[in-house]
Amino acid sequence: MQATDASGKQRTYGFELVFFQALRSSLPAVRPAHFAITDISRNEFHYDQRSMTAFGQSRPDGQSTQGINVRVGDWAAQGLNGKDHLTAAMQDYAINLNLTGQKDATLHNGNGLITYGLGGFSYYYSRTRMAVAGTLMDHNQPLKVTGTAWMDHQWGNFLTLGGGGWDWYSIQLNNNTELMLYVIRDASGKTISTYAGYTTADAKSVVLPEQALHLEALDTWVSPKTGIRYPSGWRVEIKDPHLQAALTIQPLLKNQELVVQKSTGNIYWEGAVSIKGQNHGHSIAGEGYVELTGYKKS
Repeated sequence: MQATDASGKQRTYGFELVFFQALRSSLPAVRPAHFAITDISRNEFHYDQRSMTAFGQSRPDGQSTQGINVRVGDWAAQGLNGKDHLTAAMQDYAINLNLTGQKDATLHNGNGLITYGLGGFSYYYSRTRMAVAGTLMDHNQPLKVTGTAWMDHQWGNFLTLGGGGWDWYSIQLNNNTELMLYVIRDASGKTISTYAGYTTADAKSVVLPEQALHLEALDTWVSPKTGIRYPSGWRVEIKDPHLQAALTIQPLLKNQELVVQKSTGNIYWEGAVSIKGQNHGHSIAGEGYVELTGYKKS
């Protein structure tokens, strides 16, 4: 997101607002949430976490046509048919944003169903390009912001298998196309699933063959807080009739780690990245987010 402050200075931000829900048997629903701001102009990363237990609240019946309506405390997300509204606040930062889908939703894997083997399955779609407009409060200064966002919605009867992890990439290129990539690893670090989904400029969804994708980490970063070593910077090559691309992805800040053991019980890296490269021989650039889970201390 971009804004102009009271002094006329251009400011740039990334943001993440995510709501989780865990339903098991007849137990009350557990609803954690994470909110993060990458303040690129200040070279700072800030986040907060919350969790609530939904005693006595109705459970979804799987037949709702009322869209998304989730809340954890005063953090909230409402949305229907590609029009979403987000509100959240933490120390020094708050958002009040309207998101409008620029394309139809992308159903991942062609039909919106992702399997996890023994872990179960999930439904999964994304709105890969949403226009953002609204207000960001930065240290008590309200700023009108505009930009582009990505929205994921995933749900189903599944468990993430213990000890493993994944690398997830959302990529928005400046030719109005998008990529979602992920690599899932087991507890030994072995890759057990690779996925590459491409959304064309006219909003067609293409699942690229696994062998078309090559990912290589360019560097590592060790968290001074947790001692966990993460990959940091990537080379992505895709060779397919739909896409002939060589992309370099770099984090806009090295430290975008969330230590959220009080809510979801884990530690992960998720943050804003820049993208440069070539597509079918032409220069291309973009922006995106990368999520890294399951990494250990070096």
